[in-house]
Amino acid sequence: MPAPVRLRELIRTIRAARTQAEERDVIQKECALIRSSFREEDNTYRCRNVAKLIYMHMLGYPAHFGQLECLKLIASQRFTDKRIGYLGAMLLLDERQDVHLLMTNCLKNDLNHNTQFVQGLSLCTLGCMGSSDMCRDLAGEVEKLLKNSNSYIRKKAALAAVHVIRKVPELLEMFLPATKNLLNDKNHGVLHAAVVLVIEMCKHSPDTHTYFRKVVPQLVKSLKNLIMSGYSPEHDVSGISDPFLQVQILRLLRMLGKSDDEASEQMNDILAQVATNTETSKNVGNAILYETVLTVMDIKSESGLRVLAVNILGRFLLNNDKNIRYVALTSLLKMVQTDHNAVQRHRSTIVDCLTDLDVSIKRRAMDLCFALVNGSNVRGMMKELLYFLDHCDQEFKADCASGIFLAAEKYAPNKRWHIDTIMRVLTTAGSYVRDDSVPLLIQLISNANSLHAYIVQKLYQAIRVDISQQPLVQVAVWCIGEYGDLLLTGEFEEETPVQVTEDEVLDVLEKILHSSLSALATREYALTAIMKLSTRLQSSTNRIRKAVSIYGSSLDVELQQRAVEYSALFMRFDHMRPALLERMPLIQKSGTNGPMIAPVNGQEREEGGSLPAQEQLSQQAQVNNLLDLLDESKPAVSLSEESKVHQTRGELLDLLDGLNMPDLQSSGLATGQLQLVPDGIASPNFQNVSSFRQGIPSIIAFNQNGLKIEFSFERSKANPNMLFITLRASNSTEMDMSDFVLQAAVPKSFQLQLMSPSGSIVPARNSGAVTQLMRVLNSQKHPLRMRLKLMYNHKEAPIEIMTDVNEFPTQAWE
Repeated sequence: MPAPVRLRELIRTIRAARTQAEERDVIQKECALIRSSFREEDNTYRCRNVAKLIYMHMLGYPAHFGQLECLKLIASQRFTDKRIGYLGAMLLLDERQDVHLLMTNCLKNDLNHNTQFVQGLSLCTLGCMGSSDMCRDLAGEVEKLLKNSNSYIRKKAALAAVHVIRKVPELLEMFLPATKNLLNDKNHGVLHAAVVLVIEMCKHSPDTHTYFRKVVPQLVKSLKNLIMSGYSPEHDVSGISDPFLQVQILRLLRMLGKSDDEASEQMNDILAQVATNTETSKNVGNAILYETVLTVMDIKSESGLRVLAVNILGRFLLNNDKNIRYVALTSLLKMVQTDHNAVQRHRSTIVDCLTDLDVSIKRRAMDLCFALVNGSNVRGMMKELLYFLDHCDQEFKADCASGIFLAAEKYAPNKRWHIDTIMRVLTTAGSYVRDDSVPLLIQLISNANSLHAYIVQKLYQAIRVDISQQPLVQVAVWCIGEYGDLLLTGEFEEETPVQVTEDEVLDVLEKILHSSLSALATREYALTAIMKLSTRLQSSTNRIRKAVSIYGSSLDVELQQRAVEYSALFMRFDHMRPALLERMPLIQKSGTNGPMIAPVNGQEREEGGSLPAQEQLSQQAQVNNLLDLLDESKPAVSLSEESKVHQTRGELLDLLDGLNMPDLQSSGLATGQLQLVPDGIASPNFQNVSSFRQGIPSIIAFNQNGLKIEFSFERSKANPNMLFITLRASNSTEMDMSDFVLQAAVPKSFQLQLMSPSGSIVPARNSGAVTQLMRVLNSQKHPLRMRLKLMYNHKEAPIEIMTDVNEFPTQAWE
């Protein structure tokens, strides 16, 4: 056969191919010639043919048929053959193929070869593709070469040891003594490999941290020599001596100093020197400074050193390189919780990053800005974030709006500022506000009693201009339904209040109801708001009745159901409509289930937001005490936390008698549950309790200190297991009892629900009484036991009493 073409000629021919098909044709012809040469056992050109196969493999063509030829080259005594053979083995073989096991004996022989370059080839191959079995077999030879007098061999052996430890971690202890000695090596390459080996050991075995902490002074000395050494052409990179070695030493120091005071103390000085002496004009210096910052953050460093690290990151923010700015923002975000004040010094630079063109930098800057908000800078930061919200891309608006809501709720200086901020977000990015934010905003508005007129005017003006932003419209419609009467009076804190007529208000709400832009939830809000306005707009009742009745035939079941029920209020229960559609009570934010109805006790929270910590603890203590009222492990507890409804119990229970609503038992719904819809009216899932079984004698549950509590009983025909207890509290003393609250607990086999009381003041001299309805479900017919907790103020002194009620009439469950 003629001599095969050289590798250089093959490369030239392939590059000359004009099409992919022409290139494949050249490769296929050459592969056929190479196969023929391999079949004839042509030792002369085997090295050349394998080299060409390696090049074809790099181009993506199959070259697996040359694997065994690589093994033959490795077994050759010529260095050029071994070099190509080992290179081919590293590229064409891996540990998933059994062929590589045939190399073990050749590797072992070459590891003991008397030529350093042959030993280096075998160490490189082992470190690249050695399997677990191969590493176990050759670990002893690698450990011996770590002690070799030749620095070239020691460096290669250390890198091979890294691969051995990754594959077989239990062999780690074998390399500990030799590795510790390598850390004293003067050769940069050996020292670099030794540091990488120690880092790998520390990753796999935490016990090695203690072993290598003894060499921290030695590492500090090596790092100091690198900083203080003069110009060295062999190791200089952009004016810095061996930055790669410096970075690896800093990483190792970070691992050894973590959670160790002594080791951290030994590093403080050298870290300060690195931070102050490293040049920042080139990326090489920035890489070293970044590793220094990470080390300072992880170890137990001094406060001054941490401030220095934050300042370095602050300088990074001014760098023109986007990657460096991104790294700085990410690192500052990690440090802001522990070094808040130091990061605050760079607030203006961080805010400037919000205008960066890179979206990744914008997002990191936005997250960091929210982390920097506190009570002292909330006004300035919110101004910047609102400007960012107005001009940012759509992908940022939802997260930015949610962040502003949370920050404003936590750090608002007063309620007026809080409300203004929320309305600014709604009008700027209302379409991007998350749905779960709407009930939280309603809860906030509900608690701002003094600002209701101002809020409803602002929201009304906003939706007159734009009804496309659904969260804004939902909040505005809820406010109009609740405080529509304040909208008409024009009494709010603006110099030129807008005068609004009843027809204009209804026009806006009907426009929302009929608009194709309105979501189903928005229509539900609007329909309920119109219904509520029937008690606030006295001259528009007929128009409201007609607007509601239209939706009695709506295709949407929810709208249809609401319209039918509201129409029933106009017809059969018109005398109850004002009480049922009165304003919602204060809504407190629950820690687990969102907003919840709060007891109305005549007291309002302070300007600016949440309850004080002591008051929250007091409320939590009351709940815990209530859970301990009974001996059972999990009593059913119910608190009276609903609005004041100044109507008799019989009227409420007869409310939906004529609507033929399905019974809760047959529909699978929980008995005794009142579902609150956004408008604040009880959903029509009432138990049909229009008639009761009479003849159950009443009892005196409590009679002390002038306070008398009487229980009277009635039982539903629809559900014999449901008992209605009417509580009547009277006061025979000479002074009123104010802030009267009753809490009750029953065993866990019962279900208890407390309806709202008729008032919170028990008049003196038996001139009046407070009534309250309880619902008790006893599906197992057990004897009823109840514990009451009474709280009230009398003669300017708070009084709290607990009492047990165990003697209930036996007729209650017959």
